[in-house]
Amino acid sequence: MSGLPDRKEAQVRRLLEGPYPPVPTGLAAGAAARGDRLLRWRRALRRFGWAVLFAAAVAFAVWASLTRPWATPPSGISPPLEGW
Repeated sequence: MSGLPDRKEAQVRRLLEGPYPPVPTGLAAGAAARGDRLLRWRRALRRFGWAVLFAAAVAFAVWASLTRPWATPPSGISPPLEGW
């Protein structure tokens, strides 16, 4: 069992010391462009989410100010007592 980690370590060392594989010429530029696109997409999604949240808060505030759900509704059981 003790020979397995040494063999794997030696194999990794050989891979790291050997010649590096050729890298395509446009790989770095393509990765940078993809990263920029992802960042723009995430930023746009985040802005859209904040805009939707803000619109929902404004809609709730307008609805609450018009309907006043915190006020108790008038009781329709009996007419008001007047003239007593």
